[in-house]
Amino acid sequence: MARNLRILTLLVLLMLVAGMTFLERLWVRNWTRPLQVAVYPIAADAAGREYLARLKAEDFQEIGDFLAREGQRWRRKPTPAPQIVVQPALGAPPPVPAPQGRSGLAAVRYSLGLRWYAFRNTGFWESLGRVRLFVLYHAPREGEALPHSLGLERGLIGVVHVYASDAQRAQNNIVIAHELLHTLGARDKYDRDGQPVHPIGYADFTADPVLPQSQAEIMAGRIPLTPGSSRIPRDLDEVVVGYATAAEIGW
Repeated sequence: MARNLRILTLLVLLMLVAGMTFLERLWVRNWTRPLQVAVYPIAADAAGREYLARLKAEDFQEIGDFLAREGQRWRRKPTPAPQIVVQPALGAPPPVPAPQGRSGLAAVRYSLGLRWYAFRNTGFWESLGRVRLFVLYHAPREGEALPHSLGLERGLIGVVHVYASDAQRAQNNIVIAHELLHTLGARDKYDRDGQPVHPIGYADFTADPVLPQSQAEIMAGRIPLTPGSSRIPRDLDEVVVGYATAAEIGW
């Protein structure tokens, strides 16, 4: 009897969490109120700690400007400007995901672990209806790639790895905007080689000639130049939200 009661209690809790997650996603994606985004900076090393000391909310303003600008292109109604708030820095980093290629169960465990980390490190009520981005700042190192960033639609959580460098701020914001849109339902639009997929990964797939493009689609992340080659955009002024991404996030 006691075992059955525990199972029933667990099922009820799981249903409540699933229901709350579903309603929260609907609430965030209806775009009738300003999108709430909380950025939690985390120092990945000594350079990151130095950088966080001078980090300002204005450093992320162009992300909000980008979303407001692109929302006007796709929605009949005006899109409220997102509200991006920089929270106090966190000391503990989020859990490290399992290597790619592991089982689906490993991915589920990581997702649950990340949501538990977010629950422990952020206020519950103040986080409802808000995207939480845990942004880890790393020292730039020649020839060394950053860990993979990700954005989870369930839980509205992103883990973003960027460089602790003023010179990289504009491109950091491209990465942050990319993962932010993942949390809202957007999908990647590049192939195994990192090249934008035509037509959904092109900013203007109707252009004649189609190459070279002059802008990047945000979820493709690169500007196509020739078949098989592309370049990284300099800043969000060279980036747009394409038609497929707009549909995925509810625009």
